[in-house]
Amino acid sequence: MNALREAQALPEVLLIGGRSGAGKTCVGLEVAARLRAADVGHALIEGDVLDAVHPAPPDDPDRSRLTTRNLAALWANYAALGCRRLVYTNTASVLGSEERIFTAALGSPRLTRVLLTAADATVEQRLTARERGSELARQLRRSAHMARHLDAGVPSGTHRVATDGRTVGEVATAVLRATGWLPDAVAVGG
Repeated sequence: MNALREAQALPEVLLIGGRSGAGKTCVGLEVAARLRAADVGHALIEGDVLDAVHPAPPDDPDRSRLTTRNLAALWANYAALGCRRLVYTNTASVLGSEERIFTAALGSPRLTRVLLTAADATVEQRLTARERGSELARQLRRSAHMARHLDAGVPSGTHRVATDGRTVGEVATAVLRATGWLPDAVAVGG
């Protein structure tokens, strides 16, 4: 296989990260809808489901090996169908320290990192509308902590997209522009 064909065969991964309440899931779903409408092959994975087990495996307390194994298993199925693009949403996925998970599970993917940002007031409004139980206070504290951690820890070249006062469609347009997967007119969508 020549170098050009090999580069074209490498998986491309759009990592959508950000604090709780920044809009990762909604934006990921909208990005997937626009890719589907443009007939662009892709898979969508919500990273939180890859390690949703309690208690954590005794030999894997941060669940990173479990996440890697589950991601590799899902990706093998998608790749067998000819898929080479992945939209992946998860809070910390955009951190440089997380790259090892994608390298182990997908080989040598081309990563596009997008950090969704939102102000504390926006996040509080969104999480208050979403959380319906004992998790609200914990989610607000964790979200504030992760906002600082992500802001300081993302690698250079990470695209930052503010979600405050913007529709999901507007944010999805900005995210898709970062990937180059769609012509600009199609990325704008409806």
